[in-house]
Amino acid sequence: MGFLLSKLTSLVTVVLFGLGFCIFFTSTDAYDPLDPNGNITIKWDIISWTPDGYVAVVTLFNFQQYRHIQAPGWTLGWTWAKKEVIWNMVGGQATDQGDCSKFKTTPPHCCKKTPTIVDLLPGTPYNQQYSNCCRGGVLSSWIQDPSNAAASFQISVGRSGTTNKTVRLPKNYTLLGPGPGYTCGVAKVVKPTKFFTADKRRVSQALMTWNVTCTYSQFLAQKAPTCCVSLSSFYNDTVVPCPTCSCGCQNNITHPGSCVVPESPYLASVVSAADKNSPLVRCTSHMCPIRVHWHVKLNYKEYWRVKVTITNFDYRRNYSDWNLVAQHPNFDNLTQIFSFNAKSLTPYGTINDTVMLWGTKFYNDMLVQSGPLGNVQSEMLFRKNPATFTFDKGWAFPRRIYFNGDTCVMPPPDAFPHLPNAGFRQYVSLLTVIMISASTFAFTYAYA
Repeated sequence: MGFLLSKLTSLVTVVLFGLGFCIFFTSTDAYDPLDPNGNITIKWDIISWTPDGYVAVVTLFNFQQYRHIQAPGWTLGWTWAKKEVIWNMVGGQATDQGDCSKFKTTPPHCCKKTPTIVDLLPGTPYNQQYSNCCRGGVLSSWIQDPSNAAASFQISVGRSGTTNKTVRLPKNYTLLGPGPGYTCGVAKVVKPTKFFTADKRRVSQALMTWNVTCTYSQFLAQKAPTCCVSLSSFYNDTVVPCPTCSCGCQNNITHPGSCVVPESPYLASVVSAADKNSPLVRCTSHMCPIRVHWHVKLNYKEYWRVKVTITNFDYRRNYSDWNLVAQHPNFDNLTQIFSFNAKSLTPYGTINDTVMLWGTKFYNDMLVQSGPLGNVQSEMLFRKNPATFTFDKGWAFPRRIYFNGDTCVMPPPDAFPHLPNAGFRQYVSLLTVIMISASTFAFTYAYA
């Protein structure tokens, strides 16, 4: 009876713990262990009042260290607190005007209760531009290019409050970058932003400012993997490929014809088809648009060298301003890197095992579509730490790889290239010791 009671108590404890976990850890919590403070901050600065509302400058700051927003760019949405309308916009536009039939004169730019805003495209006429606008919604990561990590537009709001006390903040903010994954908090009034003139001799400030913080979660994005990792080394002839079906399988019934054979005579016609936004990858066992290959190339007395190759298997897509994040314990002794830029990420304080890599401007910052030129590569030189360095048990290979912010599928650790005949040498060495000991014992016993 006591045994059953003990089992029942344990079961109840587990159930209660599970319920508590579900209550206190919701799917909307977004946390990136490699970038714990990374977020996109949306700032509203009211710069003037109008007879029925205000004019504001809205700025999106990408404070994420390595995750950027790629084409087709960001999409920002919210819900008006009252019956506000957007009279005019500069540097951005609402995708849907909505029903403006109640207005007898010039209709507003947008009358929707839940407007959806996008950036303007490059080449927009100068009189429709605003500072940091018109890049098609593309935002660079903060480390890679902070000068292009922000976007702004000006918005004229009507049927709203006309003072700090009567303005009602928009709510239910949403951000797509370009797909799902971002969760936005509530708007919070903060100290008014200060603006400096070009000569730094005069300061003005916004009439009212509020911020909205949006964080990213790959769990919420629910994205299928988009990259995988293969491994090789100079000390083993085995090349460990990407795991099979890392990003999909060739015989996928739901997406037939989603890949193409490089030697196919129909390749040119398929690539130039009308639907150029959908991916068209090379038929492989892993079916990933991106493969990262890590090759342990050379071993010196005090150094060792690695070659990294990133290959694009997508026939329709170029990856501009790509970046790669890698984790390895020897990155604290990275001595030199060739043809790539590199910067350490230190999410764990003194532990320096994570590095962000990206291409050199106008040289290899664009990873072009699949083909003879569809790859970029670099080599890294590491200084050995005698206390930790080894080629045994796959130590020389990365722990994790991220491409453009997404986790790449790694081979299992037991598949990593290993030192040749390590177990055999150890066995022979032990056998030799046993045989010598036995011979010595027999010789001693015979002549005792």
